[in-house]
Amino acid sequence: MKPSLEQLIADFTQLIGPVPAVPAVSPPIAADAAGSPAAPTPPPPPAHPIQKVDHAQRGYDFDATVAPAQVVASSELLDRHGFALDTMTGVDWIAQGEMEVVYDFFHPTANIRAVVRTRVPRQTPELPTIAHVFPGANWHERETHDFLGIRFLGHPNLTPLLLPEDATFHPLRKDYQP
Repeated sequence: MKPSLEQLIADFTQLIGPVPAVPAVSPPIAADAAGSPAAPTPPPPPAHPIQKVDHAQRGYDFDATVAPAQVVASSELLDRHGFALDTMTGVDWIAQGEMEVVYDFFHPTANIRAVVRTRVPRQTPELPTIAHVFPGANWHERETHDFLGIRFLGHPNLTPLLLPEDATFHPLRKDYQP
């Protein structure tokens, strides 16, 4: 089945539920004690957690931000539409006290690329695994665990993939000191 982008947006809207209101005014930029602007912060979340995106500008067509508890259901929805997992990556938003996992999917015949994002607290970085939906996620989750310390609950073998077996550090965390 070739999905349409409109159908994908409708299905994700049904999955995510009502969209919370977003404040109209952006918070002021923080400053340090000397009055200098603080370190750059990520852009504010989109006004809507589901967005159709210009592929020519961003490299993908669809972007959804979901709650951690919706990661598996989102993956199952994409699987039902015939998508495949391309890659996963993690981001340490240290100033916000959060970790983000970004899942990239593609459809082999519909020429649609989709991105699903979720954030977890940095102090308890845990998400459910999607390895039972997309078996290729196994190694992506192990790598993300190695480098950022994000735990994928229910993963069949979350042992180090690229780091030494006795590694007790996560080198892509922004507070990592070698």
